Amino acid sequence: MNYINRPQYMQFLEDFRDNEAIKVITGIRRSGKTFLMNMFIQKLKGDGIQDDQIIHINFENFAFINIRNAKDLYDYVHQHQNHHKKNYLFFDEIQHVKEWEKAINSFRVDMDADIYITGSNAFLLSSELATLLTGRYVQLKVYPLSFKEYYDFKNGSPEKVYQLFKDYLLEGGFPAVDVAPNTNLKDALKRGIFDSIILSDVSSRLKANSDQALLAVCDYLMSEIGNLVSATKIANTLRSNGFKISTSTVINYLDLLQQSFLFYKTNRYDLRGKKWLSTQHKYYFVDNGLRNTLLNKDAIDNLGHQLENVVYIELLRRGYSIDVGKYNDKEIDFIARKGSTIEYYQITQQIPDANKRETDNLRFIPDGYKKVVLTLNRFDTGNINGINVKYVLDWLLR
Repeated sequence: MNYINRPQYMQFLEDFRDNEAIKVITGIRRSGKTFLMNMFIQKLKGDGIQDDQIIHINFENFAFINIRNAKDLYDYVHQHQNHHKKNYLFFDEIQHVKEWEKAINSFRVDMDADIYITGSNAFLLSSELATLLTGRYVQLKVYPLSFKEYYDFKNGSPEKVYQLFKDYLLEGGFPAVDVAPNTNLKDALKRGIFDSIILSDVSSRLKANSDQALLAVCDYLMSEIGNLVSATKIANTLRSNGFKISTSTVINYLDLLQQSFLFYKTNRYDLRGKKWLSTQHKYYFVDNGLRNTLLNKDAIDNLGHQLENVVYIELLRRGYSIDVGKYNDKEIDFIARKGSTIEYYQITQQIPDANKRETDNLRFIPDGYKKVVLTLNRFDTGNINGINVKYVLDWLLR
């Protein structure tokens, strides 16, 4: 079987193995959470853990359809637990079980158990759950393959790096897609992934049958990657195209699309006023390959914003929280924060001759934090007025 190893995620699970913290693995459907869980179970068995110490339930498997609520789950686990050794509990797509967090908290208290759960919806870690499990869980966020993972899987080399990047923009980073043998199957898999997300994680939580309006919002956001948008603007656009939709409905759609990990909303931050701005946001999409298939676009369509999207998701992978910056009349593509670290990024296909806009947007920010321009033109690299200009593919592969 052809598969893609993801050692950084396996290392996370290994580091927290036998720790009392509940391991919560989140991420978009088909990003590899179930595969990761299965691989870790095999690792446990290889280390001597016996089958009767492991309880593994995938709640999208029909065999477990009768486990509908916390009491069902509690009873099933205690019927199958090993009373003499440590138990390893794995619950896949646990959001299908009503009030599941009550059972999980009980297992943590009254069993000798190491607990792992996955979910494909950010609502999994709602405020209620976070309160119940405060200080008792660690979260692993799983994303589609990074360019580095894709490059390594394709046995990349320096002379092939640019072509592989274009392939990455087209194919995307869903593991099942990247191991598929041909383009038609890859496209079919991507459309199937999108349909399952819309049906299982978004539409199912809407009271009215409004799939067409929901899909129109998705199309709008995918077409406006990297541009400032607002719910009011989206609603006005849809109404002009014949949809009967309110701004409040659009806001609800946007929230559900974020919870499904399809889109990520980025706030604007005024560096001079030191405050977040409440009007207009940018939305980035989880995977360029999925976007391009759904919109029937090629790798060079809107390439600048696709590049911006890749960098944004990569910064998330590296553990940063991200804002769009505003300093006077200048826009900073990304303000990336992690702990006490702050970094500024501008993203560009290339730096035009005699045009210092990309570097000047960073140069006049009056602080000493790291400032970087990432360019897709390897010949633009160097230092311009104290601003480092780096080849974005080197940055992605580091």
